[in-house]
Amino acid sequence: MSSDPRYPVGKFTPDYNVTPEKRAQWIQQIGDFPREFKATVDALPGGALDRPYREGGWTGRQVVHHVADSHINAYVRFRLAVTENEPRIKTYEESLWAELVDAKTADPALSLTLLEALHKRWHMFLTSLGPADFART
Repeated sequence: MSSDPRYPVGKFTPDYNVTPEKRAQWIQQIGDFPREFKATVDALPGGALDRPYREGGWTGRQVVHHVADSHINAYVRFRLAVTENEPRIKTYEESLWAELVDAKTADPALSLTLLEALHKRWHMFLTSLGPADFART
């Protein structure tokens, strides 16, 4: 765990030693994620969705919608990587997306349902790829 409240589970550290076994495990995590995330959201105490998780941070509701936004972007980036030669990875202003009305007020069930469908497609897509697809630039 991190002592920086902006990164409660720590900053991402990439693993450059990718093996077929690790890749299969990561792809399975993508398949399992929606169920696990929904269980975590469902277990939140009353009112947690509308409270920031840290001072100056997003509410639980914004975090749920951010995860959907982030995973949509990641899914599209994977598809671009397989279908285009050296695609540019476009960033997005996560903090501004989190301030949009849907991120601040929509029922989290919308994003949880979206994640379930998205991850089914993402998992199917990733399991269809071969080593050459993962070696693309």
